[in-house]
Amino acid sequence: MGEIFTLFIMASALGMDAFSVALGMGMLGLRLKQIFNIGVTIGLFHIIMPLLGIATGKLLSNYFGMIATLIGGGLLLIIGLQMVLSSFKSDEDDGMMQPVGFGLLMFALSVSLDSFSAGLSFGMLGTKTALTVLMMGIVSMVLAWAGLIMGSKFKHYVGSYGELLGGFILIGFGIKLIF
Repeated sequence: MGEIFTLFIMASALGMDAFSVALGMGMLGLRLKQIFNIGVTIGLFHIIMPLLGIATGKLLSNYFGMIATLIGGGLLLIIGLQMVLSSFKSDEDDGMMQPVGFGLLMFALSVSLDSFSAGLSFGMLGTKTALTVLMMGIVSMVLAWAGLIMGSKFKHYVGSYGELLGGFILIGFGIKLIF
């Protein structure tokens, strides 16, 4: 049960970037069908990217053995720091693209890249693959939906604070693994 809770917290932290960007995208006045499609696409990318990362991480852990945990903790620390730093960028730097077709795929890829890096850590640490990627996909999908809906309702109230919180959570887990 502890592993499921930890994975849920990690998935929530990694999904915060999707949530915070979806808040801004929600202000575009999207229809419910568009919101549904965007959330599902983000969820799928948050399954595919960590799955690729886990496979790579497992391969690397076979070669690095005991230092795999340190490398995994270091990666989580770096991802968290990147999320914290990017939360301070102005919204104008995002270059918001339209959430349809190729733009939607690029958007989903951009918010799931950190999931690949986290997947590397998970692979090195030997987490349960199916549970990990499903948890990440579902939580990210729900957070994206929440962000899109909240963005359409609340406009600028939350902003980048979601990404900042997610970054601090990942930093905490990275420090815990290292020490």
